[in-house]
Amino acid sequence: MSRILRRTGGALLAAAGAVLLVSVFLDLVPGDPIDAILGEQAQEADRAALRHALHLDEPLPARLWIFARDAATLELRSSVPPFQDRVFDRIGKALPNTALLAGCALAIALLFAVPLGLLAGARPGGKIDAAASGFAVAGVAMPRIWLGPLLILVFAIHLDWLPVSGLEQPAGLVLPAFTLGIALAAFLARMIRASLLEATSQDYVRTARAKGLRERTVILKHALRNAMLPVLTVLGLQLGALLGGAVITEKVFNYPGMGTLLLQAIDRRDYDMARACVLTFTLAYVLVSLLTDLAYAAADPRVREGR
Repeated sequence: MSRILRRTGGALLAAAGAVLLVSVFLDLVPGDPIDAILGEQAQEADRAALRHALHLDEPLPARLWIFARDAATLELRSSVPPFQDRVFDRIGKALPNTALLAGCALAIALLFAVPLGLLAGARPGGKIDAAASGFAVAGVAMPRIWLGPLLILVFAIHLDWLPVSGLEQPAGLVLPAFTLGIALAAFLARMIRASLLEATSQDYVRTARAKGLRERTVILKHALRNAMLPVLTVLGLQLGALLGGAVITEKVFNYPGMGTLLLQAIDRRDYDMARACVLTFTLAYVLVSLLTDLAYAAADPRVREGR
């Protein structure tokens, strides 16, 4: 319980720090948000009234306090037209889409990474190991901002197999999920291979082989469980990172998720919306990290016993 309380306190501090940083950076962006809302030809009286209504005439600490108060009561509203649009209502519509995209990307990553890492680690130096290593290097090296348009060009335009974007049909998830999941698959495959090689060098694995057990039984029953423990930790952290990586992927595919909402808020100078999106990303990342810690403790008795 104390561990959960410490992590919860850390989550609140991390969220507050993230909101503070994004608020400072937004204030440093050139241009006047009033111009973005009313235009440069608006009357000075209208500009002053809107600036006062949005609390832009107050110092940053006061604006952050107002944001925290409204966010805590779920009364936070958009600072650009339409002003009555509740921020968390829009986030509530976008967040499930991003979670769905991240979940599909994770499934694709595991589908590729687990068999590749397992086969490469079981037979190091072989053809499968070389192929897995090549895939890992290529997957990590390819930036999403390049891979996404490439997949669109091949599978949506030339082959006409899949839609470019959107959620009107399930096939619209395939290309953005592959774009987001390939890099994670490459990273996890390398991690699984390295962890499995370390596990197979331990005494308990050599003992199992000395007893005459089949190599498949040695790998799957004895080595794999311990090899997956560090992978579990990395997987949890990478799942949180998927939410952040979705910003670029959603922009490339015009996907209606949190990343698109955040970029729209920054472009429209909707400061409260941008702060709320960053707050949501931060809390989601910390929540995933906490669940990963709990899963690791459940899988490894030494963690539960505090060793």
